[in-house]
Amino acid sequence: MIASTLILAASLSPGGIISWLIIGLVAGAIADWIIPGKGFGLFGNMVIGLIGAFIGGFLANVLTPNETYGFWGSLLVAILGASVLFLIIGMVRKSSS
Repeated sequence: MIASTLILAASLSPGGIISWLIIGLVAGAIADWIIPGKGFGLFGNMVIGLIGAFIGGFLANVLTPNETYGFWGSLLVAILGASVLFLIIGMVRKSSS
């Protein structure tokens, strides 16, 4: 229990959180620009970018475990994840209309 708490605390350091926020904001804005449709505003795109970054990071970890990508690679993975999320949200919006 203590080891998992220390690992979580190390991965959620203030610098790491700020980096995730910046990557999420940029990824959300770029994915909104790439995928046609209505955006969700600055905050909504940032949230979608953050969720997309987690989705992209999870998929990248499943496909290539124990691999590090650096800032630009993380940004690319986050953009891909956010783009997929924008596509899914767009399909759900169309089907509910």
